[in-house]
Amino acid sequence: MSQVCTGAKSELQSKLAARKYARIIQKLGFPAKFKDFKIQNIVGSCDVKFPIRLEGLAYSHGAFSSYEPELFPGLIYRMKQPKIVLLIFVSGKIVLTGAKVREDTYAAFENIYPVLTEFRKIQQ
Repeated sequence: MSQVCTGAKSELQSKLAARKYARIIQKLGFPAKFKDFKIQNIVGSCDVKFPIRLEGLAYSHGAFSSYEPELFPGLIYRMKQPKIVLLIFVSGKIVLTGAKVREDTYAAFENIYPVLTEFRKIQQ
């Protein structure tokens, strides 16, 4: 049987928590083994500190974007390379999800940042 560990702040913390869990199960008398540990999903968040014109972004990047403000306030951007999903909010807050390795979240942010600056909302 496999288990899922969520909420850790790093890969190392995740592995440590999973090992501790396996140890607790062993101490309870079950034949638990710690093997085949792998990271399935990394979630990151950040703030670009400027508002974003989501309508313009959705129109210009229609192949990657899904934006239906009546259903969800953020734009869903499905990046192909790396294969990451970004939730982009008008406030400038970004959530990146779906990475298997930390570097992919950094690469996805570096890819999207110039696009976000292009759709920066100018305050009157």
